[in-house]
Amino acid sequence: MNQETSIKDIFGKAISAFYHKKDTTDITVHSPDFDDDVIPVPYLFREYAEMPALEQKALQLCTGNVLDVGCGAGSHSIYLQQEKKLKVTAIDTSTGAVEVCRLRGIKDARNIDFFELKGEKFDTILLLMNGSGIIGKLKNLDRFFKKAKQLLHTGGKILLDSSDLSYLFDRDEDGGIWVDSEAAYYGELQFKVSYKGESSNYFDWLYIDFQTLNFAAETNNFSCKLIKKGKHFDYLAELQPLNQ
Repeated sequence: MNQETSIKDIFGKAISAFYHKKDTTDITVHSPDFDDDVIPVPYLFREYAEMPALEQKALQLCTGNVLDVGCGAGSHSIYLQQEKKLKVTAIDTSTGAVEVCRLRGIKDARNIDFFELKGEKFDTILLLMNGSGIIGKLKNLDRFFKKAKQLLHTGGKILLDSSDLSYLFDRDEDGGIWVDSEAAYYGELQFKVSYKGESSNYFDWLYIDFQTLNFAAETNNFSCKLIKKGKHFDYLAELQPLNQ
């Protein structure tokens, strides 16, 4: 979750209310480009069997010391810690979410931004539920890869999911799409979230197509492998530093 959302900690309040009171009030997602949508808070507490196939595959591939970025209510971390017996560090910018993670039994849950981590190394960096979102904009990709390389052990990997939003555009006879070259990248969106009358500020959120991610990885001396495609233009990718 982006740092902007934590100003009023919308996610934290919703996660805490469900954990302590079984309050199922939805989180509402607003965007200038789309109709309002909702995040059902119980979904953030889902078990492995309820997770999409991409998430299940990512969890299967996690090895060693895992950094779960944007952990939310901690469902991925709990599975890795309890079922796979891995050492997990769960991080989120939501204070309330991290408090619930600790109450749910996650041994190392921290209220910190990914880009603020220092002096540690991990074997797997896990970014799920459109994990590329935290990057914000394409211009931040180099910064993301630089930080990830600092945080990875030799031989370590990033497991990241995202979606190609080109399906929202009309296609020509050859299957191509027309995109205004003067406009921002079509996967750069802005959102804000609200819950029980409170709203966050707008924050940047990046959806990135695999080809663009692959190009950015190569530019930053990372390999990029397509692991699995989802049912709705989403995918799971594995990225590893080269010559580390």
